[in-house]
Order: sequence, then C-alpha cells, then structure tokens
Amino acid sequence: MDSRKGTHVVTFLGQVVDWFTNPANWQGTNGIPHRVEEHVVMSVAVVIAAILVAVPPSLALGHVRRFGALAINISNIGRAIPSFAVLVLSVYVIGIGAKPAFICLFVLAIPPLVTNSYVGMAEVDPEIREAARGMGMTAWQSVRRVELPVALPVVLAGIRTAAVQVVATATLAAIVAWGGLGRYIIDGLAQQDSVKVFAGALLVAVLAILTELALALVQRLVVSAGLTHRHPGKNEPFVGAATTADAT
Repeated sequence: MDSRKGTHVVTFLGQVVDWFTNPANWQGTNGIPHRVEEHVVMSVAVVIAAILVAVPPSLALGHVRRFGALAINISNIGRAIPSFAVLVLSVYVIGIGAKPAFICLFVLAIPPLVTNSYVGMAEVDPEIREAARGMGMTAWQSVRRVELPVALPVVLAGIRTAAVQVVATATLAAIVAWGGLGRYIIDGLAQQDSVKVFAGALLVAVLAILTELALALVQRLVVSAGLTHRHPGKNEPFVGAATTADAT
C-alpha cells in the first residue's frame, strides 16, 4: 500500500512539473506571468490603501498616547471576522466584481497596521522625546526626525505582516472574478483538476514567501543598524500582542 501511495505521489508531482513546463501555461491572459501580475497589482493596491488610511492616524495617536485601546480594539474587529464572511457580505451589498474583494483584503490589512503603528510610536522612550524638545525641536520635528525613525522597525513589521496576509488571502478574489493566482485554484476545483489546484496553491505560497523576504530585506536596509542591534525585538511584529493595557 505504501509503495502504491509513493508511486502515486511521484506521478502526481511529475504531472505538476509537466504543468509548469507546459508553454501554454506561460502565455495569454490565463498564463502564469499575467496571473502573477494581477495578484501582485491587487495586493499592492490594497496594502498601499490600508497604509494611507491606518498608519498616519495610528502614529498620531501613538505620539499623544491617547485612545490607543479604542483604536486597536476597533481595528481588531477586522481580525475577528473571517475574510470569507467579509467577502460574502460585500458581494451581497455591492455585487460581484473587484470592489468586494478589495474591501475584504483591506479589512484584513488594517489590524496589524494600526496595532504596530500605535505601539511603535507609543513605546518611544520619553527621555528621547524630552531630549528632542530640549534641543528646540517642534512637535512635528520631533515626530519626523526622532520618534518615527525609532518606531520604524515596529511599523515596518506591521506592514510586512499585512502584506503577507493580503498576498496569501488574495486568492479569494478569484471567487468574485477579480483574477490573480486564485483563478487556478477556483478553476481547478471546478474542473476537478488537482494538478492545477496544487500548482495555484504552490504559486501563492511562493509569492507570499518572496513578499516576506523582500520586505524583510527592505526593513533591514531602511532601519538603522543601531536600532536593530539595540532593540532586536523591534524587528518582530506586535500583532496579537498589543492589549488594552499596552495601549493605555
């Protein structure tokens, strides 16, 4: 039985290799390059929109150290609701298309951005802020030149977390006809083509890993080496760790 199962696995993997080496799967609107492009474009659009909406107010609240618990708890509602449920509700209200998929992914990206941005700014050492004021800096100069660089490792970790989650979950967009790599999974399931389903899932996994590695490299290049060595824990996201007590 074991030998048969092993043979079946080898045969299946051979079929997957054949699928990837088939030139037809690399051409046209259903080809891998086009589907990867769709997946990346939708993911980047969602993450940028979420950053613009979530990060600035969270940094501002972290700077004044007020209403953090409220902001984090509200944002965590998005974490509590399953992405598929958000997608279904959005389709019911808006209809099928790109908008419900965008809303679903946008809601998913908000919590880590809010949490990390607030916590990163709120945890800046008060003595550093006092030193900035003592040097004659205005509040805005202190935020831009001192506090934000110190908080940057935590903020970038939140962006990393949000981006990877969005890339991994963007497969749901295929359900509402927004394309991307999820198209292989949805079509494969409809056609009972397990090879196509596996290939689609593998492509999504590889893209998510590449996203994590690329943003980790950006974080390493952008963040001051002194901060990295002095506060090694700040290279890790606070997602899930921030509580009401942390935010007050």
